[in-house]
Amino acid sequence: MKLKRFLLRYYPPGIILEYEKGGQLRTKSIDLLDLTPKTNPNEVLAEIRRSEVLITETRADQVKQLILRLQEKQGQQNQHRFCFSKELKAHILPLTNVAFDKSGSRFITGSYDRTCRVWDTASRSELHALEGHRNVVYAIAFNNPYGNKIATGSFDKTCKLWCAETGKCFHTFRGHIAEIVCLAFNPQSTLVATGSMDATAKLWDVETGEELATLTGHSAEVLSVCFNTVGNQLVTGSFDHTVVIWDVASRRRVHTLIGHRGEISNVQFNWDCSLIVTGSMDRSCRICFSPQGSRLLTASSDMTARLWDVQSGVCLQVLRGHTDEIFSCAFNYEGDTIVTGSKDNTCRIWY
Repeated sequence: MKLKRFLLRYYPPGIILEYEKGGQLRTKSIDLLDLTPKTNPNEVLAEIRRSEVLITETRADQVKQLILRLQEKQGQQNQHRFCFSKELKAHILPLTNVAFDKSGSRFITGSYDRTCRVWDTASRSELHALEGHRNVVYAIAFNNPYGNKIATGSFDKTCKLWCAETGKCFHTFRGHIAEIVCLAFNPQSTLVATGSMDATAKLWDVETGEELATLTGHSAEVLSVCFNTVGNQLVTGSFDHTVVIWDVASRRRVHTLIGHRGEISNVQFNWDCSLIVTGSMDRSCRICFSPQGSRLLTASSDMTARLWDVQSGVCLQVLRGHTDEIFSCAFNYEGDTIVTGSKDNTCRIWY
């Protein structure tokens, strides 16, 4: 095995190792979920070296600097107020979803115009138009933290996998018998999960494009899917008012969460995967976090996005300016930029 490079994961804290084995490039995660600004970095380094053979003496100082960077990020107080920066006439029809890559240097927009578009955040210029779906492009995602692939899910019942750098389509995943309305990459970027109006979720192999499993158990549309940080669990939310936790390896249902009195519109793990948050049509919100986990971002049909303090529940800021319903909103990885997508055919960038 030969270590190639490190990738830093701020939230939840961890270091991803990219290494070569048998001529193939592979990754593994060192999760530092208990790390705090007060943790002794030398003790953390010693523990990592005891359990990870790839971290040799020559790499020790580099790893310590990464630990210090993680601690520095944890110590930063999030007092940032967002200001409107730019409105983009992104599509000729309403937007459905928006998403950032890890660095926040690019973001993507999906639309009823059947395309997904890739944008440069700083210049606001369009980089690629991902064309090929035959109906609404509803669900979109980068394979963060890598950011070299994009998945798009459509009302045409397919999911497509694209090269984020060139716009080339790698695979078209076929198998759902109704519209695909949500999707997610696992943290290792080896799997894509899709959820559909056919009441199932499916797992797909990123490398081969093959369907690996169909997860059945919901009695209505699957509206949201999310992997945990390790990638060994998947959570799905459905119009049947329930949330299901699945074991990825065995494809079995682990738990069913009951309590909402309306359709589940969104499910997410919090930053350290100790909690699952849900949003529902019953007008209760148990959803969405800033990367640090200290702020909550919501989008609404009242044409506003709102920033909330997680601990107090106080609304910190109202982002106004869209002239129709806001369908989607997203933080960048650093948590200092927001993009909102609306039925008014525009997306807005907030710094």
